[in-house]
Amino acid sequence: MSTQRFPLPDVGEGLTEAEIVEWRVAVGDTVAVNQVVVEIESAKSLVELPSPWAGTVTALLAEEGTTVDVGTPIIEISTGAEAPGGSREPTYYGTGEAAGDASGEGSGSVLVGYGTGDGEGTGRRRRRRGSAAEPVEAAPAPVPTPAPVPTPEPEPTPPPAPSGPAIEKPMASVPATPGSQSSRVLAKPPVRKLAKDLGVDLASVHPTGPGGIVTREDVVAHAEGAAPQALATYPDDDQPWLASGTVSQDGRQTRVPVKSVRKRTAEAMVASAFTAPHVTVFQTIDVTKTMKLVATLKEDRDFADVRVTPLLVAAKAMLLAVNRHPQINASWDEAAQEIVYKHYVNLGIAAATPRGLVVPNIKDAHTLDLLGLAKAIATLTSTARAGRTSPADMTGGSITITNVGIFGTDTGTPILNPGEAGILAFGAIRKQPWVHKGKIKARWVTQLALSVDHRLVDGELAARYLADVAKVLEDPARGLVWG
Repeated sequence: MSTQRFPLPDVGEGLTEAEIVEWRVAVGDTVAVNQVVVEIESAKSLVELPSPWAGTVTALLAEEGTTVDVGTPIIEISTGAEAPGGSREPTYYGTGEAAGDASGEGSGSVLVGYGTGDGEGTGRRRRRRGSAAEPVEAAPAPVPTPAPVPTPEPEPTPPPAPSGPAIEKPMASVPATPGSQSSRVLAKPPVRKLAKDLGVDLASVHPTGPGGIVTREDVVAHAEGAAPQALATYPDDDQPWLASGTVSQDGRQTRVPVKSVRKRTAEAMVASAFTAPHVTVFQTIDVTKTMKLVATLKEDRDFADVRVTPLLVAAKAMLLAVNRHPQINASWDEAAQEIVYKHYVNLGIAAATPRGLVVPNIKDAHTLDLLGLAKAIATLTSTARAGRTSPADMTGGSITITNVGIFGTDTGTPILNPGEAGILAFGAIRKQPWVHKGKIKARWVTQLALSVDHRLVDGELAARYLADVAKVLEDPARGLVWG
């Protein structure tokens, strides 16, 4: 019998950490080779990890909700053989060809159960309330020092009362006890009891009584002001984005740790905004013919099983325009000081998901006809919203489209996806007055916004590219000529 420790693998996407989402096994369970033992969440997607060995689970080394570095052991399995391979070869992640590739130079295909580094990483453990701390060597108990006995302050002698109406004598302050500030506040015993019952610190109450006395009304007003208020900005229904957060004492704020997709998105947007000089060009167009085409395709038998939307036509227009302006399909290599022109189009589709914004891309989208593109978009978006996008689909994009119009937004200034030179924002389509053939008519109108990396895309190229996208949307038949 031997005990094997399974380190968190790279899973082939070049990431450095992941969060333990859910254990599928418990201590004492018997597992087989390639049986899923845990689900992890990286900055890009949810991934199920299978066991590389057959045996019995002896320890779970990372709690659910813990962020763990690649290479850190996460589970311990007792096997019946000395070799770590178990009875069968474990499954590969990525695009490797054979088990022998993993031993070659470089990381190659990453084998489940093996990280790309030799050293162990360290997990950043988020302590849960009530969880037992790890045993540490007990420090010697300090020798208690007798506390000094406080000397009561002498009761102040009130000044002689002036002639005229009698004034109620203020309560003398009670001698302070160590650690108490409220005892120095002027208040009658019933008011002090009320403050104690309501959990109000008298030192924080603004007094309004004669001579600076805290009254009953002062305590009640303070308690009501400090009570948690009904939130005006959130509905009462389920708010999953707050589930992992910590609520403030007054209930008015929730702090949520930045992790996974949101962390990745923030890093990418900051890197893009402060690395690539953005410039955005806009164009308002008549898309009435596109809307007619969409209606026609919805009745077409070949498109019966796919969702046909104006976004599909816009995506195809982008691909056709790239063919006419290939210089926009490029990226800037800062390290090599080179512009990388790409002879393929991996079209990114920005998708809003419960986990945050993700931008998977359709590989070699330039090779697809309209029906193939519709199927690819449907598959990509449904997979993204389910949180099951593969790491490969999240990398290697060359140009992106984001459909801000689905939220009713007319336009925006989109931020480039890192490593790309262009991103198109497709706005809401509305019926508006439009001059058509010399007459004002109600037409379907939308706005396009194209952001580009000004290091390699000049204003002329950006304007010409956007104009060609607009031409296809204004008259989709033009795509037959360009295609």
